[in-house]
Amino acid sequence: MGVLADLVRSFKRQGGAAMPPTSPQYTAQYFRAPGSGGGAALFAWRPALRDARDDVRAAYVEAAARAIDTLHNSGWIAGAVEQAIVSTIGTGLRLSARPDRKVLGWTDDEAEDWIDTVERRWIMWSENPIECDAAGQHSIGQITAQVLRSHFAYGEALALMPSIDRPISLTRTKVQLVPPHRLVQDSDDATRLYQGIRIDTYGLPLSYRLKRDRLVNDTIDIAARDGAGRPQVIHVFEGAPGQVRGITPLAPVLRIVRQFDQLADATLTAALVQAVFAATIESEAPTEHVLQALQDPGDQGTSGDMFDFFAAKDAWYRSTKIDLGTVGRIAHLFPGETLKFNRSEHPNDTYEAFAKFLLREIARCLGMTFETLTGDYTGATYSSVRMATAEIWPIILARRTHIAGRFLQHVYEAWLEEEIEAGRIAFPGGLMGFLANRAAAVSAEWRGPAKPQADDLKAAKAHEVYKRLGVVTDEMICADLGVDWEDVYEQRAREAARRQKLGLPEGDTLAPDPVGDELVTEDADA
Repeated sequence: MGVLADLVRSFKRQGGAAMPPTSPQYTAQYFRAPGSGGGAALFAWRPALRDARDDVRAAYVEAAARAIDTLHNSGWIAGAVEQAIVSTIGTGLRLSARPDRKVLGWTDDEAEDWIDTVERRWIMWSENPIECDAAGQHSIGQITAQVLRSHFAYGEALALMPSIDRPISLTRTKVQLVPPHRLVQDSDDATRLYQGIRIDTYGLPLSYRLKRDRLVNDTIDIAARDGAGRPQVIHVFEGAPGQVRGITPLAPVLRIVRQFDQLADATLTAALVQAVFAATIESEAPTEHVLQALQDPGDQGTSGDMFDFFAAKDAWYRSTKIDLGTVGRIAHLFPGETLKFNRSEHPNDTYEAFAKFLLREIARCLGMTFETLTGDYTGATYSSVRMATAEIWPIILARRTHIAGRFLQHVYEAWLEEEIEAGRIAFPGGLMGFLANRAAAVSAEWRGPAKPQADDLKAAKAHEVYKRLGVVTDEMICADLGVDWEDVYEQRAREAARRQKLGLPEGDTLAPDPVGDELVTEDADA
């Protein structure tokens, strides 16, 4: 009919002369019209398009409160966050100073001596709570773990860097973590104040407005840096361009966590109801009379129109019992009644599959494998575990570098500046020389736990093969193992000297591997 109508309209426009119908108008678009099959599903889906800072400001308080409540009450999420923290930093990231010796004009020996001094003094400072923590309670490793917990709860971590002179500590540089919700939500476009952070025209933070006390609404503005450029506030988060505050990475799955809890509660309630009501009576009599019949005569206390009915039932049961002694008894119920024993049907066949589906989405959002989240390795193989670990490992490295490592880098720079100023660490030109070459002097890497392996023997064999091919170095292998290659070399030298002193054999004392290259490569259950 559509083609015929086009012909008629075309004929009329041309004064009766038949013309071919016009060709259809084809368009290229992402969303089909509402009248088509897919358009109806998108008709009511009309989110607003705005800056990320506006989205964060609108959802920050509720998202943070719900995430913290989830961490307090969900064993899955609390365990997953702890696992993510341990996988990222272990007991704490290790400093590996990497000053640019070419820019600084140092020889290799000068650089190695300076690096050794810096790393040793950093260990003494960072592992002593009196020296590094403003409250004197935690080491830098523990503080870094708190930073990651804050990242999962709030999507950001906030810390102050006060200079505190105490008789019981050698240094003044201290770290003071602050709950991010102490950073106010005030915003004023006229003064470029966004969620408590005042920025310049390029987005550089100038000051932070914090509540002085959790019970008082009085606020204080703290400059991001002091007059000498030393950071006074450390604010770590990840986000979109223009974003000034973070938001919990749990935000996309808070609804899923709630659904999982509701599914578990509903399933448990249904099972308990079936456990309490384990038997039912199917009868044509009114419900209240059937329930009254289940009571003993003392509980009933009344008699009515159903008295003769129950008397007939009593006579029936008295005459139809078949006693089999202690083995059992067969009873013939009154006509029209059925006694049914119920069995629990919860959880049903679909419960486990749906529960695992929800947990998989949670694991994906948290950047970990389903097996890591649940501890369930049913059906997993060596290849599947190794592949999953390889895919998740870059996420752990990114979290280590962009959250924990960035926080530690700020702390390290402030500490190093004080050490050089006080003369405890020598630097060419003293403090002024350091300030002139800060970027080259403070360059560092932060190393954490080794990459997890499904089979350590196979991983070691791979390192051996790559080393023979000449495509990896000892530093790369040590990095995979979570240790510093220089520490390994120094320790091996000390052990070699000790062996020589005690008259022990030199070199490797292990016998050749009888298996050799005949390592089994087929998949094995993990």
